[in-house]
Amino acid sequence: MQNYLLGLDAGNTVIKAVIFDLTGRELAQAGEEGHSRMPSPGHVERDLNELWSNAKRVIRTCLDKAGIAAEEIAAIGCAGHGNGLYALDRDGAPLIGIQSLDTRATGLVEEWAASGVGERTYPIARQRPWPSQTPTLLAWLKRHRPELFRRIGTVFFSKDFVVNRLTGERLSEVSDMSGAGLLDLAARRYDKTLMEAYGLGDCMNLLPPLIESADIAGRVTEDVARETGLAAGTPVVGGLFDVVASALGSGVSRTGSASIIAGTWSINQVVIDGPDLGAPVFMSSTFDHTRYMAMENSATSAANLEWLVREFFEGDHHGEVSPFDACCALAEAIVPAADDPLYHPYLYGAQQDGHARAGFYGMAGWHTKGHLVRALLEGVAFGHRQHVETIRKAGAVFETAVLSGGGSRSRFWPQIFADVLGVPVSVATSRETGALGAAIAAGTGVGLFADFTQGAEAMVRTDRHYRPNGALAAHYTRRYALYMDIAEAMAPLWRRLSVPENRTAGVAA
Repeated sequence: MQNYLLGLDAGNTVIKAVIFDLTGRELAQAGEEGHSRMPSPGHVERDLNELWSNAKRVIRTCLDKAGIAAEEIAAIGCAGHGNGLYALDRDGAPLIGIQSLDTRATGLVEEWAASGVGERTYPIARQRPWPSQTPTLLAWLKRHRPELFRRIGTVFFSKDFVVNRLTGERLSEVSDMSGAGLLDLAARRYDKTLMEAYGLGDCMNLLPPLIESADIAGRVTEDVARETGLAAGTPVVGGLFDVVASALGSGVSRTGSASIIAGTWSINQVVIDGPDLGAPVFMSSTFDHTRYMAMENSATSAANLEWLVREFFEGDHHGEVSPFDACCALAEAIVPAADDPLYHPYLYGAQQDGHARAGFYGMAGWHTKGHLVRALLEGVAFGHRQHVETIRKAGAVFETAVLSGGGSRSRFWPQIFADVLGVPVSVATSRETGALGAAIAAGTGVGLFADFTQGAEAMVRTDRHYRPNGALAAHYTRRYALYMDIAEAMAPLWRRLSVPENRTAGVAA
C-alpha cells in the first residue's frame, strides 16, 4: 500500500527530506546544510552540484530512518525558496545558483524606479522590481555578465532544479513563477509585454514549460533511484514556492486565513479570492487554480537570530539547552521597559532599500545580553508588523494568524509576535511546514486528496496558541513608532555606509 508521501524543502541554507503518513505524522526526516559563496559584496551564490549531492544524501538518509520500502511512497513534492535565479546551460548542466539574499542588483532597481519600470510591470505581474527578484537578476546578468548570460538555457528556481535532477524534466509551476513577477497574474501565464518591461523580451525561450503546483512533473529516473534508494517511476509533482508550501503545511488554506513565517525571510501572507486588493502589495502568488496569496516579504526575519547565535553565542556552554533556546530564555527574563534598546533587522537590506543596515539603538550601561536579544526578537516582529499593516491597508482582512518557520520553534518568541501584531497566533505541530505543504501538493497530485484544503485538514495539527497581552499594547505601539522613526532618520546614513555602486557591479573601485 502506498500510504506515505515524501516532502522536500530546498531553502536558502538547508535542504530537508521528510516522510509523512497520510495523517501528517512524520516517520523520518533528514537535513543537510549547504554553503553560500559571496564572491563580491552583495553577491550570494551556491554550488548547484552541492545542492543536488545534499538532496540525494538526505533522501537516502530519510528512507533509511523511516524503515519503509521505497515503493510505499505514493508521490514526491518539493518546495524551495522563491526568487533568486537558478540556471541550467543549454545542455541541461548546472550553470549558476543565485540565492534570494543577493543584493547585487540594487543599483539596477534604483535605475528602473527612476525610469518607471515598476509602473509597467505592476499592472501585469502585480509586482515591482526588487534586488533579489528573478527577472531583475536575469537583467543584471545580461548587462554585467554577458558571456555567462549567453550560456543560459533554462531559468527557474531552487525546487525546480531538484525536480529536474529527480526526473530529467525542465519545468516550473505557477506559484514560484508568479511569486517572481514572471507571470501575467490574472491570466496565470507568461507574457511578452511583461518581459519587455524588464528588458528581457528576447528571453522568453529561457522560461520553461509551466504546470500547476500539483500536476505531475515527471517520475523518478532509474539512475536517481539507484543513487537515492527511491523507487524508479515514483511520481514527482511540480511543487510549491516555499512560503506557499509553509502556509499550506501550517493549515492556512481557506480564504481570509493568514500565514506569518519567521524564517530566513519575513513572510506575511493572506489567502484572497482574486489577484487584486485595494492597494498594491509587495508580491502576489497563485495559491491554487483559483485563489491567490497577497504577500509582504523581506529578508529581515529569523536569519537575524541565526547571525546573533553564530557570532556571539555558539561557543558558550548551555548544557542541554540549544544556544537558540538560551538566547530566548535571556530575552524572556527581561521585564519590558520604556528605555529598552531597539534593533533593525536589516542584515540583508530592507524590502525597498538595499542599502539599509542592521543596528542596535539606545543601548545604555545597564543593559545586558538579554536586553539585546529581546531587542532583536522585537525588531524582527516589528518588521513583520510593518508588512502586516501594508496588507491590511490594501484591504485584506484577518483576525488570527498561524506562525511557522524557525521563529515558531521558540516557546517564547511567538508571544512577542502576538503582542506586537495584536492578534492571536497559533503554531502548527509540525516544524517542517514547507516539506509538509509539498507533501500535501504531492498527495493532491496523485488523487489522495481532492484539493489542498482537504489535504491540509487531513495532515495538519495545531500545537500551541498565544493571545496578545493587552497590558503591553501601548508599550509596543510606542516602540514600533520609534522603530519606524529611527529607520526614516537612518536611511541617508545607510546609503553613505553602503558599498559604492561600481563595486556592487563587480568592478574594482
